[in-house]
Amino acid sequence: MSDNKSVKDRLRPFYEWTEKIIMLICKILLIGDIAVTSLTVAGRYIPVIPDPYWGEEVVLTQMVYMAVLSATIAIRKKAHIRMTAFDKFMSPVTLTVSDMIADMAVFILGFLLLVYGSRLCASPVSTMGRYASMPFLSKFWQYVSVPVAGLGMVIFELEQILSHFESLKKLMKKEVV
Repeated sequence: MSDNKSVKDRLRPFYEWTEKIIMLICKILLIGDIAVTSLTVAGRYIPVIPDPYWGEEVVLTQMVYMAVLSATIAIRKKAHIRMTAFDKFMSPVTLTVSDMIADMAVFILGFLLLVYGSRLCASPVSTMGRYASMPFLSKFWQYVSVPVAGLGMVIFELEQILSHFESLKKLMKKEVV
């Protein structure tokens, strides 16, 4: 019975686990973002609370991570922006092929982000650069969001591409019969 399982079905637990981990990280980042923003605003207007000098840079870094990680979740849930104006005029096979081409383009983008983002993280710009308000902290932590986004895109686009191959297989069987 398990021999009949598709590759996508066998990888489903991995994809679900990865999505849960990313969602947990996004939730933690959101809580941190709200906490640091609240502390920064309170520090500006309430004299007894010190204004954290590092607040703005931490909030911006957390927002970057939330943006790129939530984009990977959007890929998994097929909630990313896409043009569907002509979908109703296309045959199911043509629509699946066009969706597959679009997902392959995003997969390539994710791969490029992973490769070149990793190079950026290893470059002096990243390792020698420092946060203005926290000179002990390398800009690496800000730049590493690029390969993290690429990895997430590659993982979830692979799932979408496998899904398109399965759909095409089913559609081809229908047309033959």
